[in-house]
Amino acid sequence: MAAEEISGQADAAGLAALISRASQENGGKKPGLPPVERWNPPFCGDIDMEIRADGTWFYMGTPIGRPALVRLFSTVLRRDEDEKTYLVTPVEKVGIRVADAPFVAVEMSVTAREGYQVLTFRTNVGDVVEAGGEHRLRFAIAGDNAELKPYLHVRGRLEALVSRAVMYELVALGETLDVEGQAMFAVRSAGEVFPVMPAEELDALCR
Repeated sequence: MAAEEISGQADAAGLAALISRASQENGGKKPGLPPVERWNPPFCGDIDMEIRADGTWFYMGTPIGRPALVRLFSTVLRRDEDEKTYLVTPVEKVGIRVADAPFVAVEMSVTAREGYQVLTFRTNVGDVVEAGGEHRLRFAIAGDNAELKPYLHVRGRLEALVSRAVMYELVALGETLDVEGQAMFAVRSAGEVFPVMPAEELDALCR
């Protein structure tokens, strides 16, 4: 494949070819994710694809309306040490834009296992991820309005932004705990404690 085919001036034919190649890498195999972390293909340029903050995928300014295509693309996403996000196959790597996180956590279930509360999330592209030691929650304060934004590690360097509706459910499970000698508002999952913010800061916000 010529690099020009999926350069910044890619057209619909180039996108279709990319979909086809990604399908071939994942098709005919047992269900699972391609081993993108082990692939080291050449960089072939950026394409006009963006994941908006609400999780909607756009190609050349138009939303990708087929969930199956979005799911397919999501399986070959990788964020590298340069903090940029790419679609990766064994033979090529192309850059895309991500406004916030590549995934959105749209649903959460709360269960108990061996005496521990377990939080399991579903993303907008169908990943099911249990928060815990391997998939940690982190909380950021962003924007002029000091908005609380929780993120869940999904795989590699990829995270899911917890949707606003799910965030309210998550925060409702919070409690004040001692974390390294400091009173922290935090949530628990699978035996792990994930600090949200110092308890005194939460009290100030609630006044």
